[in-house]
Amino acid sequence: MSTIRIRLPESLHEGIREAARREGISINQFIASAAGEKLAAWATESYLAERARRGDRSKFEAALGRVSDTQPEPGDEL
Repeated sequence: MSTIRIRLPESLHEGIREAARREGISINQFIASAAGEKLAAWATESYLAERARRGDRSKFEAALGRVSDTQPEPGDEL
């Protein structure tokens, strides 16, 4: 495990302290969790961007063309 020192504005530190207290965890746990969530969000964004680059409009429209034109079931209408 690594140790880092960071400088935080007092208002942010107080917000983190209060959030950690409400969750019943330490400030260290809160910050580690928040950092992990941010990294996961970035990884998801990168994954979705890559998937979007591989997209093909003509293949999408061809797939939609294979869907039958039926009325929605009761309760599914717009």
